Amino acid sequence: MARVYISSVINAPANRVWSLIRNFNGLPDWHPAVAESYIEGGNPPDQISCVRSFSLQDGGRIRERLLALSDYDFSCVYSILESPLGVQNYVANLKLIPITDGERTFAEWTAEFECAKEQEIELSKKIGQGVFQEGFEALKKRFL
Repeated sequence: MARVYISSVINAPANRVWSLIRNFNGLPDWHPAVAESYIEGGNPPDQISCVRSFSLQDGGRIRERLLALSDYDFSCVYSILESPLGVQNYVANLKLIPITDGERTFAEWTAEFECAKEQEIELSKKIGQGVFQEGFEALKKRFL
């Protein structure tokens, strides 16, 4: 099983960052790789088990299910149902931790998944740098 861990510091209070990312349908509002998104079946975007379907700027389509959402812990857990990445049993957690020394946020994004052994390093790098870190960089710019 492959594991990816990326962390960053965002110069904004955790509650402000969380207000932007807690919307499970809000990826196009802050992640530059996402073109458009919708919640299947018209369910609320904070309903556990809702499914978001989104297209990437490069034309790829991904479907993900919300597994957990905590306003108390500033965290969400989701799984990939369909994607062009070639991953199985993919579960990710995006979590924010308030930094009490200043109005900043420690953000961490993790994922575990299965894939073909020969793709593990490449996919881990693509997910870690191309998805998670790219999202953190966009959030940092948003809160300048």
